[in-house]
Amino acid sequence: MFGGHVTVPANSPHLRKSGSRPVVSDLVISDLGNSAEEAFLHSVELNEMKAVTTPLSSAAILPSPTLLWRLKVLLFFVWGFSCCKFGWDSVMRMSVDLRDLFLYEAFLYYNPLLLVTVMVWLWGVNLWVFAQSTVNYAKIFDLDQNHLTHREIWKCATWMTIIVPTSMTSYLYLYSHGEVSLAAFQPVLLYAVAAMLLIFPFDIFYLSSRYFLLRTLWRIVFPLQAITFADFFLADILTSMSKVFSDLERSVCRMVHQQVATIAWFEADSVCGSHAVAIPIVLVLPYIFRLFQCLRQYKDTGEKTTLLNALKYSTAVPVIFLSALKYHVFPDKWTNIYRPLWLLSAVLNSLYSFYWDVTRDWDLSVFTRIFKFNKLNFCSNIFYGRKWVYFWVIGSNLILRCTWTYKLSAHLRHNYLTVFAISGLEIFRRFQWVFFRVENEWNKMNSKPGIQLSMTELNEEEKLLNSNNHNV
Repeated sequence: MFGGHVTVPANSPHLRKSGSRPVVSDLVISDLGNSAEEAFLHSVELNEMKAVTTPLSSAAILPSPTLLWRLKVLLFFVWGFSCCKFGWDSVMRMSVDLRDLFLYEAFLYYNPLLLVTVMVWLWGVNLWVFAQSTVNYAKIFDLDQNHLTHREIWKCATWMTIIVPTSMTSYLYLYSHGEVSLAAFQPVLLYAVAAMLLIFPFDIFYLSSRYFLLRTLWRIVFPLQAITFADFFLADILTSMSKVFSDLERSVCRMVHQQVATIAWFEADSVCGSHAVAIPIVLVLPYIFRLFQCLRQYKDTGEKTTLLNALKYSTAVPVIFLSALKYHVFPDKWTNIYRPLWLLSAVLNSLYSFYWDVTRDWDLSVFTRIFKFNKLNFCSNIFYGRKWVYFWVIGSNLILRCTWTYKLSAHLRHNYLTVFAISGLEIFRRFQWVFFRVENEWNKMNSKPGIQLSMTELNEEEKLLNSNNHNV
């Protein structure tokens, strides 16, 4: 009775996988110690089985990253082709007389967000280059450890690239098919969602980064404290986007007055028309903010160069307001008096700004760090230390500085495609400017006594401390 063998049930903890101990146990000779040993061996074997089977099941379920990437690219091209096809067909449905005005209004609502999307893409490229080089941009801008990297910036830009053209295509399609009320709702919804995502108070959608941006904007509008590098750096970028803010103001004005997708575009003298007084006021605001920043810096530091910098931003004021006078004076006065003054002020602003870019914001030792990557690659070989890069940057900056005054001039805004192209080129100029301005600031920080070590030196020091098992 006690000396026989007993079959263990299938769910017994004494079961073993193939190759282990038998599943039949002798109850007479088994004791407490053997049971404890078997339980231990059982747990070890179960862990081994999990270690073997888990990666196999995961590999069988998850597709390869390459396949996912190709699928995303395919879907992106399908989406882009669909937007272009539906948009083009919608425009062609409009009558020839209304087609140009129809596109003009569509551009008014969507070109600001399209240009912002381009700026976000290029800012991601800036951060990628800084991450590859020895320029510690996080230290320059005084960012915390949770700041957005170039990959996260590109993710935001990707969603913006998808959402904004989709809304624009919906607007074109619905309007051309007679659904005017639904078409008018598209830009309103897009603007409302964009505003909500920016000011959303909950800890989602990169709350710390959104808070940093909003706080910096507040410090730009009200320079009641010492000006940091991030403050005037962002304010300089805003001057390149003054046309974006002007179009945003006109778009929101039409939304508030319920003029979206209506014949209000014919009324140039209306409160939201192309002759409105608010246009030059909004255009000049970024320059006024930057001017007050320079005056605040002079109050804090007493450096006279800040006054010269303030003078540079003040030269943009006559360019904007003299151009706006065309719609408020007689044609003879505009041709004989105000137009020559506008041309003179435009040349002065362009040349003064170009001189300041090259001699102050940059220096003659550009590219000393910025394209010197930690790991040699294609970009570093093309750009670092090449003379043609100097000529390209200086020459393109001069040309684009001169064309930028075209955008600031309200009397030339009827050529909306030309203005859109020039605004995009100005964003590209500012994208180039960012490299040299940040690099120049990093060189200044390193030249100060007692400055902290660069990123490369810090990494080497950390490796040395870790190898010696030191705790600091």
